[in-house]
Amino acid sequence: MNTENLTYGNIKYQLIGLTLPLILSNILQELYNTIDTYMVGSFINDNAFASIGISGSIMNLFIFIIIGANNGISLILARYYGEKNYKKFRKSIFTSIIIGGGITVILSITSILILNFILNIINTPMELKSYVMEYLNIILIGLISCFLYNLCSSVLRSVGNSKTSLYILLLSTIANIIMDYIFIKIFGLGIQGAAIATVLSQIFSAVIAVIYINKKYPYLICKRADFKLDIKNIKSILDYMTMSSLHQSSLYIGKLLIQGAVNALGTNSIIAFTASSRIEAFPNSFAESGGTAISIFISQNKGAEKNGRIKKGFKTGLKLMLLMGMIIISIAFILSKPLSGMFIENNINAVNEAASYLKVISIFYIFCFIGSSFVGYYKGVGMMNIPVVGTILHISIRTILSYILIYKLSLSAVAVSTGLGWIAVNIMQMIIFFKRNSDIKKDAY
Repeated sequence: MNTENLTYGNIKYQLIGLTLPLILSNILQELYNTIDTYMVGSFINDNAFASIGISGSIMNLFIFIIIGANNGISLILARYYGEKNYKKFRKSIFTSIIIGGGITVILSITSILILNFILNIINTPMELKSYVMEYLNIILIGLISCFLYNLCSSVLRSVGNSKTSLYILLLSTIANIIMDYIFIKIFGLGIQGAAIATVLSQIFSAVIAVIYINKKYPYLICKRADFKLDIKNIKSILDYMTMSSLHQSSLYIGKLLIQGAVNALGTNSIIAFTASSRIEAFPNSFAESGGTAISIFISQNKGAEKNGRIKKGFKTGLKLMLLMGMIIISIAFILSKPLSGMFIENNINAVNEAASYLKVISIFYIFCFIGSSFVGYYKGVGMMNIPVVGTILHISIRTILSYILIYKLSLSAVAVSTGLGWIAVNIMQMIIFFKRNSDIKKDAY
């Protein structure tokens, strides 16, 4: 199955070939946090377990700024790859390293300085605060390793090679499991051990990725002639990085605000939300992976100026996403309680609360999959502002309704609010899509 040149061939199989490794990669990425959560819950105590949940909300905000920036970079690279303009491809990688690396260092320093302020804003319980600080200080220092790995993954995704990113991430995840056990259980480093294991495994994956790209795609490796910063290229990369980062980070700003509402309910609800969030991350991975596959497919074909394949690719991708969404909805609804019980022991109230949340939100998941399909389309054609506006609309609805309803519906309030936010975004996306296509048809005449 050809996925390295998406400008010809069977569209359905290409999208499936792109999506499956991305799904598994995103699931493995989630396992970084899930493994930390399980290890900490098993080898330390409940407070440490709850702290990982709070830490995840904050950590993901900064990590997804980096991931968002690299997703934007991958779209530019995919377009140049579709054009077969390898010179611009290499120059864009160099520019991305300079700009992205610099921004990541600034982000790392800033996040550490404002960490205590953030914890106070989201009403972090005092008994959990020290655990969160210990874990996040190490994670935030190591953000540069996260950037380097995700940049390498962006290069591989842009050329349609999502399988290798999966294999590298699998090796990294295995390394993370081993180091978690060594640092937490054997060395007794507690929650700091989990953070050290995560950072070291990211460094490991970045090194492996660089070695592979150098061997497999030597023509994409920057040469001395490429070590130049072009103003036009800088502007283009900054635009894509900024818009994609805003899209990703806005989503996690919303999650951070929701964490503040949940924290006010007490430790039991925090434990329930931590467990359900870990479970919910996996369905989200399916939706996000499908959207990413659509965006890469469309971006390569936009570079090759194949508008017919862009339209067919989006329609095919949307159908596949609807099918995948229905399967995920069924699993999440039916297995909500057993899945919750996997993360929570000896706390039946927290298990029931987490299961109730999962059942309610699974009803709305089809709208998440539809929305991710449109996000892939808009990113692929270069309309980066639409996903950002959609995300801001979603988190606004989700946050406001959650704070209004949370004391009446507990965690189910977050699920209902999230679902209503997805529906609103779907409506906005469809209106813009049909208007754009109508305008294109008018211009054709």
